[in-house]
Amino acid sequence: MESQNYLSHNYQNKTMTNTPLILGDFQIYWINGGHFRLDGGTMFGAVPKVLWSRKCEADADNTLPFTNDVLLVRTPKHNIIIDTGLGNKLTEKQLSIFQVTSPWSVYSDLTELGLSRQDIDFVLLTHCDFDHAGGIVMHDTEGNEELTFPGAVHCLQKAEWEDVENPCHRAQSTYWPDNFNFLKEEGTIEIIEGDLEVVPGVTLRHTGGHTRGHQLVEMHSKGKTAVHLGDLFPTHFHTNPLWIMAYDNFPLEVIDRKEEYFRHYQQLDSWFTFYHDPLVKACKLDHQGSMNTIWPTGPNHQSL
Repeated sequence: MESQNYLSHNYQNKTMTNTPLILGDFQIYWINGGHFRLDGGTMFGAVPKVLWSRKCEADADNTLPFTNDVLLVRTPKHNIIIDTGLGNKLTEKQLSIFQVTSPWSVYSDLTELGLSRQDIDFVLLTHCDFDHAGGIVMHDTEGNEELTFPGAVHCLQKAEWEDVENPCHRAQSTYWPDNFNFLKEEGTIEIIEGDLEVVPGVTLRHTGGHTRGHQLVEMHSKGKTAVHLGDLFPTHFHTNPLWIMAYDNFPLEVIDRKEEYFRHYQQLDSWFTFYHDPLVKACKLDHQGSMNTIWPTGPNHQSL
């Protein structure tokens, strides 16, 4: 399947919130965690621009638009957030540096779905880079910091939390203390080592690769499966296991894990859900690792 150009007129700057992907008894929504632009070369690592630009044409400054789509998973008994977006604490300078094109609107998007921040039971963090953990703590209307989801249990891998507490030189630029200080003081953190079923049908599995403590989220209901691979599979353009990001800390691990997970979850006819993709929110892969089903469907995706 050929992908349409990122910069086509079909690109939507507002993340869909009102139509869920149905997975058995689960509902999966994508809500706006803030949109930004990133360097195309960094997003595709060692892949030559002559190759990736056939799928997504960069702007004059070599940047491409990406989302930070917070996933809301509604089970019969729980409301679960997967990653938290950019948050609303970025300074004007940071907004400019990261070319933020759509502000974080998780609070209002939840309201649109009939939920409050207090209704969230779990926050599952694939990892703690600022674009995934920036919404753990938010500014209220007076600019004071508070937990975005005060009643939620925040789940992450032990190795990831160790790197938050003692980041290496590289991690210091993306594991920002103001995303975690308030969580440590007043929040609830569950530190995981390996795999854990958080609630029936929702399981965390340690992957490594992108970061030392990166984890995936597996969702299973009534024989249907979806998997969220976080930054191991940031967009549908990264279906080739060798197409990885320069942001990946352990690139060879990423390749190995992608090959393993693509094979395993394809055999389960699983949905693969995305965080950074402005066009495709979920897809299924065939036995060759190519997309054969996408969600949402419609006129914006006829050429996919």
